[in-house]
Parts: sequence; structure tokens; C-alpha cells
Amino acid sequence: MRTLLDQSCRVALAALLHDLGKFAERARIAEADQRDNEGCSQLDRNIPLYCPSFNGRHSHRHAAYTAIALDLLEAHFPELVGDDMAPFAPWRDKHADDSLINAAAKHHRPETFLQWIIATADRLASGFEREQFAAYNASEEGTETKKSHYTARQLTLFEQVRLDRATSEAPLLWRYRLKPLSPSAIFPVKAEGYEPTDDERGQQEYRELWQAFLDGLSKIPRSHRRALPLWLDHFESCWLTYAHAIPSATAFGVKPEVSLYDHAKAVAALAVALWRWYFDQGNATDQGREQLRLMWDKERQGMPEAEQAWQEPTFLLIQGDFWGIQDFIFATGGETQRQAAKLLRGRSFYVSLLMECAALKVLEALDLPSTSQVINAAGKFLIVAPHTAQVKEQLRTVQRELNQWFLDHTFGQSGIGLAWLPAAASDFRRGEGGESPFRTLMKRLFEQLETAKLQRFGLCEPDGPSALFAGYLDRFDRTKGVCAIDGRSPAKVKLEGDQEVWVSELAYDQIMTGKWLAGLDRILITRKSLDHQTLRLPLFGYWVSFTADQDISGRFGREAESGTLVRAWDFSLPTADDRPLWHGYARRHINAYIARFSTLTDYDRDRYRHLRDVDEPVSPQEPKTFNHLALDDRERIREAPGDYRWIGLEALMTLKGDVDNLGRIFQSGVGQPTFAKMAALSRQLNAFFAIWLPWCCAKEFRNVYTVFAGGDDFFLIGPWRTMMKLALQMSEAFRTYVGNNPELHFSAGLALTKPGLPVRELARLAEEALDQAKKLETRTEHGTVLRKNAVTCFGHTVPWTHYTELLTQREPALAKQVGSQGLTAGYLYDLLRLTEMAGRVKARPEYAIWHSYFAYHTRRFAETKIRTQRSRAQLEQERRKLQETLASEIAIDGIQKHGEAYKIALFTFLYQQRREGRRISEREP
Repeated sequence: MRTLLDQSCRVALAALLHDLGKFAERARIAEADQRDNEGCSQLDRNIPLYCPSFNGRHSHRHAAYTAIALDLLEAHFPELVGDDMAPFAPWRDKHADDSLINAAAKHHRPETFLQWIIATADRLASGFEREQFAAYNASEEGTETKKSHYTARQLTLFEQVRLDRATSEAPLLWRYRLKPLSPSAIFPVKAEGYEPTDDERGQQEYRELWQAFLDGLSKIPRSHRRALPLWLDHFESCWLTYAHAIPSATAFGVKPEVSLYDHAKAVAALAVALWRWYFDQGNATDQGREQLRLMWDKERQGMPEAEQAWQEPTFLLIQGDFWGIQDFIFATGGETQRQAAKLLRGRSFYVSLLMECAALKVLEALDLPSTSQVINAAGKFLIVAPHTAQVKEQLRTVQRELNQWFLDHTFGQSGIGLAWLPAAASDFRRGEGGESPFRTLMKRLFEQLETAKLQRFGLCEPDGPSALFAGYLDRFDRTKGVCAIDGRSPAKVKLEGDQEVWVSELAYDQIMTGKWLAGLDRILITRKSLDHQTLRLPLFGYWVSFTADQDISGRFGREAESGTLVRAWDFSLPTADDRPLWHGYARRHINAYIARFSTLTDYDRDRYRHLRDVDEPVSPQEPKTFNHLALDDRERIREAPGDYRWIGLEALMTLKGDVDNLGRIFQSGVGQPTFAKMAALSRQLNAFFAIWLPWCCAKEFRNVYTVFAGGDDFFLIGPWRTMMKLALQMSEAFRTYVGNNPELHFSAGLALTKPGLPVRELARLAEEALDQAKKLETRTEHGTVLRKNAVTCFGHTVPWTHYTELLTQREPALAKQVGSQGLTAGYLYDLLRLTEMAGRVKARPEYAIWHSYFAYHTRRFAETKIRTQRSRAQLEQERRKLQETLASEIAIDGIQKHGEAYKIALFTFLYQQRREGRRISEREP
């Protein structure tokens, strides 16, 4: 018997591909022009069937292409041909109105119940009112950018964000390239010089992308086609890869600002929930069709039956939130520091695994496909479900299971909370001016999640846990004791290679996760243990195994066919700037870059010479320890013939940051918010940190360790100088990523420490630095107060523009003066005291005397230097010239302009020159 989940998957597939014809039409696929024996093309036959007609003209011809394209893709689909296609009629029965093809293609002229389901979801995802859709449905192709549907390229939502709605809208200058998803393709480019000017060139770009899409579909393992939910998860990732930059709407003079993928994903989530609501009510009939039709009938506007369809709370928006992430990742124990790098990476990845498995648990409990999960990033997810009593009871059951897992393994220090909010069709309307219904819905969602955070574990609920830690002491084995990693859990597993170190199963899994991440790029989620690099603890009933690419389609093909294999995820990092992020399996961007040893050179071995006894790497793929990273910014200089010394501070820098004003961006930043826009904005924001940042590190900052990066925040550890440069590059790249929109930015904190400090302390110091950056207020030349958009480094907070100048201009200028003028260490350390005085002049006016001190110290230095290197006749002239140079470079452009923050440039130079350790002879081994 086909399950309800399979039926939901078919509805999702029809909705996901309802606009496939836009892709096919713009590519001008040849199959549309193939003619039958009567000389009629497929396109000519389909247009009267699928396209609406107004005043003798058919519009939205892409609907006709959808039917043609779906037939072409059938060879890549699961077994959709046959009698059992519930809730649809058989695939090839053209006379059956409720075939999957007709349901997908007739969304502009729906007739049957299932066609109205797809059509209604399509309209709600775009936030249409009755009148808005009627005008849109009768419109011709053409965009607000005055481009045709062939030449229009997708705008970036980021460029349009306005936190101050009074700000006038500037021309939109940026577009996404029509390329598959890759680290470079997620960045917009200037429209001028890229956007095609003629239809033929625009069509050619689409043809190339269409062919790449067809080739990409063939990469899904054939054995996975017999498991529809598994295959659909793969297909959705393929669809994302090739449709992420295809503009969805190009008619009615609209802005082409939402991608075909994001719109289709929103439609699929809404369509499944809507169909399931009618199905569960026993109303998936002609009566249900009539209710949906009335919603969009202008003649029935205001009538009770029509308004009831709009106001009925048919949807349930389910949010998941991982709270206590910091406690989970930075839990400490006796062995934590020893296993720091591997454990930290494993824990961070484990958080993502827990969120993915929790979302999967909700989806399977409710018989929903992967497409119903609209958002999953930064420890949060959003799922769209039908609003029924049965669904809410299932959610309570899932919440109890999640609670029990966290109580058993984290003793309530962390958890995943579920919160749900009913929504009606009317809540998805974007409105016209003023407060839109969807914006109100978003505010309610944010508020409801904040309330749920205060109700953890349902301790006050009648069915809450009655005995939190019953039998706690009975869980311990006296011979094994307490977990050496977290210091509180019963120890059960001995660490590999350690005779006396016992840890809990959770800690063991976290360590093994960190180990397997080094060489494996796939995860299998199964209903039973595979005993193949499988974690010891099941996550909410699912077993997690790490594996290589070839194992999934080969060794585990039977598990896919039998239903044992629930999901197969590819979490590999990007390997090239423009290579598509698609390898045949569903992608989860939950991995992060970490520094590895690779092949050590003699230079590297010498750099690490005093660590050899305790930290010698076992393999090139082994992650670097923090002790190694702390040495990676040091340089070797020759001090005498045959002798050299390593210079530079041995230290780590922790970088922590997040996007400013995130709540306001989602609640009010987009002019007319819609469900599809919200999902797109979330996905694209996550992509910067989850796709581009790992690639940037792999390409240019190879000695960086990512604790987490995704959603809107990031936490990285690395050599101190490297991290300062990375923070600068991230800021500059983000500015380009958001189309140079000054209202979108992030703040960051940099904390300098020695490598032996506990990771929890690193996190605390970085968090304090970030909090300090968030408090910065600056004024523009027009008197406008700007907040945040800052970075704290060496304890000093500055706007990113000042940080850029201090690192790229002031520090190099100081280094140049040291090299050319021979500035002494004493002179440089005097500058530190003067910068402190300059930064406190407003509080203590007498500190304005720093100018005089600077002139005095500079004159003394100049006289001493020139007296030893010049004749007395040139003394005065040379002294004045040197003083003027130093006054300009250091006093005016440095101390006077930046105040105490000039220490950022000073410390950067001084720390890089610090001599630590002894002189080494080249004859030493």
C-alpha cells in the first residue's frame, strides 16, 4: 500500500515543478516545436489546454511548456507511471484532469480540486490578493527592469532592504548570474555589462543551464528512485543548484527578485499542507474545489463562504529552536583541552545533525516530505503543516521524545524546543502599503518563538517530565567513573589509544564525528544501525553513519530500496570557485572548514619544532591543534651567518560575529514581504557563511578553524594575524554580497589569547568583544547616528571603514617608517601612551598635550638619528624633514584621526616583530 507520505511527496513534486515551463520556455527547448502527423507542434496543442485566454490572447505560455518539460524529465523520475499515483490519476492519461502533469501545468487555469490546490499555493506564496492575481493572470511578459523574460536576470533582495522606509529607493544595479549554485554564483554582479541585451543571447544562457540541469538529474542513484521521499530530497537539491538564480516572475511589470527555486519551494510547502488539511477533513472533493475557487472569485468577494475560506486557519507553522548551543559546544572536563580541536569540530557538526534529525522526526511524524521544511539554519527550522488536532498531538509526542533525549544525555543543559502557530490564507497576503498581513504573521512568529524559549521541557505542563533524573546515580559504573570530557555523565566507552580515559557515549560520538569529518563527505540516516562508521547513540530514533560517495549507491542500495535508508546527505565543501555544488545527493551545508596539516615542509617542521614531542601529526588529513595554529603566523629571519630566529607572537585570535538588526531585516526590511521572499532571504543569508566562507578559508586562509558558521553568525579560531585579515576580507565580501547596501552589515569581535586557554574562555572573550562592537555609535557628516557595523580588536572598537584603513594603510605606513627611518622600540612604545592620551582628550582636556609630547619625542629621536648619520651642516634640514614625515604619517593620519584605536595598527606591527624563543643554529637537527 502506498503511504500518506508518498502521496504528499507527489503533491510536493507537482508543486515544486509547476513553473518548470518558465525554465524550458526561456531555454526554447526543441521538443516544444516537434510536430505531429497533422503538422501541429506540442506547444500549439498545449497552449489552449493550459494557458488562460484574455481578449483572444493566451498569456502565461510557460504553463504549456511545463507539461512538455515534465514529460521530458520522466526518465529521471521515480516510478510515477502506473495505476497507483494517488492522489493523482495515472501519469500518461491525458484525459484524466487530475494527472500530476495537469495539476502542475494548469495552475493558471485550474479546474479540479488538485489543480486548485497547486494554484492557491502558487498565489499565496507570492502574497496575492484576489484583484492582484486577476491583473497578474491577464498580464503580458515584461519586468519592472524593462527586460523580457529571456533577458531579465534576477535582482538581489539584499540591495532592496530598507530599515528606514523613508529612505528613497535607489536604482537597482546588481543581478545574479544565470549559473549553477557555486561559491562565486551566489554573489551578484553589476547589471551593466552582464545582463543580455538581446533575446537570442539570453536564450542561449538558459539552454546551457537547461542541459546542465538534465545532466545533473542523471547523477541521482538509480537505486534511490524506488524510495520517493529519499529521491525527492535529492531532487530538491538538484533543483536548487540549477534554479537558484532563475527569476521566477517576469510578468505584470514585477521585480524579478525571487528565484524559481525559492518560489517553487514555498509553493510545495503550502500545497502539501493545504491538500493534507482538506484530506484530513475528508473534504478533498468537489466541495473542497469549490471552496478554493471562491477564494479567487472577484464576483464573490465579501460573501461569507468566500471570506471563510480566506480566514480558516488551515496552516500550522512549526518552528524548531536549539537552545543552549554554547553550553553544548563548550562543555568542559578534564580531557576537553587535550581533545580540543577534534572535539570542538565534532560538537559543532553534531549540533547541525541534531537539528536535521529533529526536523526529520517532525516531518516523518506528520507524513510530510522534505520540501515542507522551508528553513533550517543557525539552530532553527521552519516547517509548514496542516492545522489539525492530530498534527498538534503528534507534535507534542515528538517534543516529549526530544526532551527525553536531551535530559538523558545533556541533563537539561541544552534542548530543542518546538513551537507552532496557526495561520490562515489571509495571513500570507502581502497587502498594499502600510502594515501587511504577512508582516504581522512574521512578527507573531518571532514573538511566539521567544515565548516558547521560556517553556523549556514543558516543566509546567500536565504531561511534563515527572522525574527529571530518576536513577541518575545508578547509571554510573564505579570502575569507569565520570566522563572525562564533560565531567558529569556516566562514562561508558574507552577512548581509542588511551588506557585509562573513559567517556560518555555522547562525548565518544562527538570525538568520532570530528575524526570522520576529516576524510568522509556523506552521511546516511537509517532506521537501524549499519555498523559502518556509525555513531553509538541514535538521534531521536535515527542512526547516523559516515561514508564515502561510492558506498551510498553501491553497498547501501538495498537499504534505499527497502526503506531502511531515510536520507543520504552530501556535506562536502566546495572544491572550486565555479564548480556546481551538486554530486547526486541531497546537500546539507552543515560542514565547515578546518585547518589540516597536509604535507609538512621542512619549514613547517622547524616552525613546530618545540611541539614535536606532544603534537606530532599522525596523517596529513589530521586537523591542526590550537598549539600549531598559534605558531602559523610566525616568520623566520636570519640574524647572523648560520643562525636564524622565529619572530612574531605565538597566539590565537578568536573571531565571533553576526549580522546586525536581523529581526528588523526579516520583519520590516523588505517592502512587500511574502512567504517566498522570506524563505529566499533566509537561504541567501545562510549561503554567505555556509558556502562562501568555507571556500574562502580553503582558498586563502588555510590555517583557520571554524567552530560554526551559518544562518547569520560565525565563530572562528586561528593565528592572530590571519584572523585579523580574514575579518577584513569577510566585511568587504559581505558588502559586495548585499549589493553595497549600507543598511546591511555585520559586527564582529576579535579576542587575542594564548593557545592553552580553555575554549569556553575563548568564546566568552570573543562574545564580550562582539557585545562591545554592537554598542558603537558614530555620526555621519550629516549628523545621522549609525549603530553597530563595527569590529572590536585589541579591546578597541571602530567602524569597519576605520579598521580597513588601520590594517591596509596605517600599519603598512608605520612598518615603512620603521624600515626606512629606523624607529626604535622605545619610540614605538611611547606612541602607545600617546594614543591613550589622544583617545581621552574629551574626558580629560589636559591630555591634549599629547601633541607636544609627540613633537618632543620625535625631535629627540630625529636628532639622535641624524647626528650619527649626517654632517652637522645637514642636521637642521634633515631633522625638520623627518619630523614632518613622522608627524604626517603617525600623528595626523594615525593618532589624531583614530585616537586610541591607532593601537590596532601599533599592536599589529609590534606583535609581528616580537622575538620569542632563542636563536637557532642552522646546524641543529
